[in-house]
Amino acid sequence: MNSHQPTSTDRQVRPASKTFIIGLPRTGTTSVSVAMLEMGLKVAHQAFTKQAVMLADAVSDAPCFSDYRQLHRLYPDAKFVYLDRPLDAWVPSMQMLLGRMLVHLDEKRGRFHPLLKRSFGHTFGIYRVANPMDAEHLKTCYLAHKQQVFDYFHQSQAMTQQFLSLQLDHPQSLSQLANFIGVDPLVVSHQQAFPHLNRGRNVASWDEYKHERKISSNLAGPENRKYFNYKV
Repeated sequence: MNSHQPTSTDRQVRPASKTFIIGLPRTGTTSVSVAMLEMGLKVAHQAFTKQAVMLADAVSDAPCFSDYRQLHRLYPDAKFVYLDRPLDAWVPSMQMLLGRMLVHLDEKRGRFHPLLKRSFGHTFGIYRVANPMDAEHLKTCYLAHKQQVFDYFHQSQAMTQQFLSLQLDHPQSLSQLANFIGVDPLVVSHQQAFPHLNRGRNVASWDEYKHERKISSNLAGPENRKYFNYKV
């Protein structure tokens, strides 16, 4: 007799609503994205098309960290997860990332997607300050973003219930996330913590991670590669 051992996918309870990870880059967005893939969700780490956002159960990184207000209006029942990280660890990590990205974020000649440029320009002021990598400037950007996020999601009790703040190295943070987004706790019972990806100078872990539930950031749909029109 063939006895089937239940897998995480078998036990999975699909979340009732979409989840947006709105922590800044270098706060653990890749680690959370991979963890959600393993929970059975379809995940886009960065989403630059309407189709990518629509098909994903969860979306992280750009443009979520800059566009959370607009995404909340489009998906009023969605869950929003802020990722916190101590500034003394985040600042040098962000300086390293910007050191690699700035040439590609150039407004006219940079090869990065216009939505990625807009997110970084809006949140880190890279087009209006002399040195976007300055430590004090980055601290100011981080704290301003955090304050704006918390102010926005604490406008009402209903909005507060849609919001979770996580620090990934804290015990139980993985189970907290699973419970918040409506995934069966048994799915993560075998995992003790989030996978620790993008260590040190590694910024490509998501591209290197192969999984059938990954959603392409530039996924085309009925409207080709159009993004949302927030004015509608």
